[in-house]
Amino acid sequence: MGNNLIIRNYTSDDRDQVIGLWEACRLIVQGNDPYKDIELKMEFQPELFFVASLDDKIVGTVMTGYDGHRGYLNYLGIHPMYRSKGYGKSLVEFSVHKLKELRCPKLNIQIRNTNTGVTGFYQKLGFTDHEVKGMQMRL
Repeated sequence: MGNNLIIRNYTSDDRDQVIGLWEACRLIVQGNDPYKDIELKMEFQPELFFVASLDDKIVGTVMTGYDGHRGYLNYLGIHPMYRSKGYGKSLVEFSVHKLKELRCPKLNIQIRNTNTGVTGFYQKLGFTDHEVKGMQMRL
């Protein structure tokens, strides 16, 4: 992974750094409670919540999920000061490896319409538009 980047499982000691990273990456939007999102992830597939660190500083995160049919990436973010160094690619590749171990056949991502800058990043990693519209219902 180069530059001493370590990708490992999230632990509760990481919470404040992770939320600070998400704020810096502008991943927290109205209606998202990062504390609750972490709590829910730790109750379901906590082994698929990863952080990337350099010298004990968390510089990236990804919440990976698998529902038995599709894999998902959520809260994928690299701190703005550490972008364009391959760390995002490393996190995605790490998640893909873990999903393949679970025999996951495909990986979906959702990109907010306002997050126009990341489309090229995902395309370089092999993601393609598959002509679906994402919708949600808050429960």
